[in-house]
Amino acid sequence: MDNRYVIIMAGGVGSRFWPLSRQNKPKQFLDILGTGETLIQQTFRRFKDLCPEENIYIVTGEEQRNLVIEQLKIDPARVLGEPFRRNTAPCLAYGTFRILKENPDAVIAVTPADHLIVKEDKFREEIARCFEFAKNHTALVTLGIKPDRPETGYGYIQADRKKAVKGYDRLLKVKTFTEKPDLELAKVFLESGDFFWNSGIFIWHANTILSAFEKYMPETYSVFDEGRDLFGTKQEKGFIAKAYAVCRSISIDYGIMEKADNVYVMCTDIGWSDLGTWGSLYEHTEHDKKGNALVKGQVFSYDSKGNIFNIKPGKVAMVQGMKDYIVVDSDDVLLIVKKEEEQNIKKYLEDVKKETKEKYL
Repeated sequence: MDNRYVIIMAGGVGSRFWPLSRQNKPKQFLDILGTGETLIQQTFRRFKDLCPEENIYIVTGEEQRNLVIEQLKIDPARVLGEPFRRNTAPCLAYGTFRILKENPDAVIAVTPADHLIVKEDKFREEIARCFEFAKNHTALVTLGIKPDRPETGYGYIQADRKKAVKGYDRLLKVKTFTEKPDLELAKVFLESGDFFWNSGIFIWHANTILSAFEKYMPETYSVFDEGRDLFGTKQEKGFIAKAYAVCRSISIDYGIMEKADNVYVMCTDIGWSDLGTWGSLYEHTEHDKKGNALVKGQVFSYDSKGNIFNIKPGKVAMVQGMKDYIVVDSDDVLLIVKKEEEQNIKKYLEDVKKETKEKYL
């Protein structure tokens, strides 16, 4: 039996990619990059060379289960539906207990469904090395991405260069985790050379992460442990509904990674982006001579530079005098926001929700 497993976390709503990303079809189910594959399809394909396809599990919202099955052509038994959004810690507790029922020797890679990885061969090589290390050590491993700019939209991991792991090049003990810094601190991080972007990709033995849950999140551990015998049975869905009703909503970073003393980071450069915003997509889209990026559609632009356009096919947009804007046109919504203000899109959506209920969400 192959002990390598994967949990793909596909429960996010991608609100910063509104209006293309909607509640009924979040960004992981869209071909944001225009490659012919949705983001979740790219992620799924990326891991099929690293472990048997039947060892890949998807955790998503119950309302998105059919979308996952449709896009990945996957066995429905391997699509775990969450009744409510409870962030990444409960998501991973669910996935881990489910896999543990099948294989107590499982070594698990965890990944978001909606990230971009350009250097896919390098990525597979790094994950294979992490699988090998996690199999033989009681360690929680994360991929740290070498930063190339003082990014304020990512979390950072500080590596301890004095504590390198013998036999594993670029694998270091973690000193600290830092959430999204301001620009000045991000510049300090970049200059120090000790800080790496937190990719949100983890590798660990199933028993190692469950021991961490038991130590640092005992209430969550107890909730899922009570149903240990129900996973993989007809009673699983009913149990999960009750479990999620009492689970605290918290990320795995806050709940465990920032507290644990056995965290290691594989420092790497795999052409990674979390594609969390239109601005991050701009960085990965071809630009014209004026620095304008066209994702889709047809645009005639004059005296305009540094913009990103996504126009519904069948329409023509004419733009004059715009600088550093995001312009996204969909069936029923037109979004025009300065790139520097895009972190506020989630906040603006609250006003839309207040005035229109959830009609446009």
